[in-house]
Amino acid sequence: MSSTEKKGIIRLKSRKGFALVTAILAIMILMALGYLAVSVTTGDLKITSRIVGEKKALSAAETGVHRLMQNFDPASMAGSELTAQVDASTDPDSRYTISNIALPTFGPAMRPLVGYAIGGGQQWGQRCYTAQVEGENTRYDSSVQIALGMGYGPIEISTMSR
Repeated sequence: MSSTEKKGIIRLKSRKGFALVTAILAIMILMALGYLAVSVTTGDLKITSRIVGEKKALSAAETGVHRLMQNFDPASMAGSELTAQVDASTDPDSRYTISNIALPTFGPAMRPLVGYAIGGGQQWGQRCYTAQVEGENTRYDSSVQIALGMGYGPIEISTMSR
C-alpha cells in the first residue's frame, strides 16, 4: 500500500468518528431545546396559576367589603367582624375575613356632607371608620388584604362636635 492509500484510510476512520461526534452534539442541542421548552411552559403555568389564585382572593376580599357595607352596624362593630366562605357550592376554597373595625387613628373622625341639610341649623355628615378585609384562596395558597376606610351616615354631627 502506498502512503496515499494509508492517508485515505486514516481520513475515512476519522470521518466515522466525526459523524458520531456530530450526532451526539445534535442530540445534546435537541435535548437542550426540549428542556428549554419544558421550562418555559412550566414557568408560564406557574405564573398563570398564581394570577388565577390572586384574582380569586381579590374577588373574595371584594365580597367581604360588599358584605361589610351591607351589614355594618356601628353599635355592634365586633359583630361585623367575621370569617366566611364566599360560595360553598361554586368556590369552596375562597373565603374572606373582616377584622379590625375601629375609629380612625388619624384624620377626621367625622366628615360633613356638603349640601345635606334638613333644617334648623343642623349639620349632617358621616362618622369615619377603618377596617381590614382579607380575601384568600386555599387551593392556590393566595391572599389579598384591603385596608378600608368607610363612612357611616348621614348622622347629625353639629351637636356631636359641641
